[in-house]
Amino acid sequence: MITLRPSKERGHFEHGWLDTYHTFSFDKYHDPNHMGFRTLRVINEDRIAPGRGFGMHPHKDMEILTYVLEGELNHQDSMGHGSTIKPNEVQRMTAGTGVTHSEFNHSQKDPVHLLQIWILPEKKNLTPGYEQRAFPVQEKHNRLRLVASPDFAEGSVKIHQDVRVYSCLLDADDVVEHLLGEERHAWVQVASGAIDVSGMPLNTGDGAAISYEEVVRITGKAERSEFLLFDLA
Repeated sequence: MITLRPSKERGHFEHGWLDTYHTFSFDKYHDPNHMGFRTLRVINEDRIAPGRGFGMHPHKDMEILTYVLEGELNHQDSMGHGSTIKPNEVQRMTAGTGVTHSEFNHSQKDPVHLLQIWILPEKKNLTPGYEQRAFPVQEKHNRLRLVASPDFAEGSVKIHQDVRVYSCLLDADDVVEHLLGEERHAWVQVASGAIDVSGMPLNTGDGAAISYEEVVRITGKAERSEFLLFDLA
C-alpha cells in the first residue's frame, strides 16, 4: 500500500526570510491526519534568505537530522559544536535531556535550501550528542546510500531509533530497489526531480508512505532526481 502526500498539500509559510513547507504538523501548522509516520515526526523543507537564520532555541527528546540541498548552513550549539553543513553532508543532533542551537546562513547573496528531519528517539532523556559526516555524490549515484542508522552501519551517522535513512541521486530510467523486512514500513521524500515509486509518480516535494510491500522499486523520471528513503519499524 502506497499513500501519496502531495507537495501542494503540505503546510506552507512565507516569513520573508524563511520559506518553509511542512510535510507533517509543525509549529503553527496542525493537521490531525498528518502528525508523522511511524517514528518519523517532522520533514520541513526550508529556504533561508542570505544573512538570516534561526537564533539560539531549545530542543529536547528528539533525533534531528539536517540535510542541506543547496548553499551552506552554519551551526552552533550549547554542546560547544560549531560547523558548516554543506550539500552531500548529514548532521545528526541528539537533543536528549536538552540542547540549544542556532542555524544561520552567513552568505550575503545565496539562500540555503535544506531538509530538517525529526525522528522520535527510542527513549527519553538521552545524553545530548552531535555528529556530521560527508557522503560523496558517487556513493549515492544510482544507488541507495545509507546515511543514518542505529548502529553506524556503512559509515552512517547514528540515530537512537530503529530507523535507517538512505539518500539517492537517480538518473532518468535508472532503477533502485529496497527490500522491506517483515513489519517494516517506508517513507520516500523527493527533494528534487521526479521518480516512480512502485507505480506511483512522485515529483519535487512529494512524499509517500509505504506499508505491506515487500519491495520498494524506484525509477528515475527526470534527468537526475534526489530523494530520501526512510526504513521504519
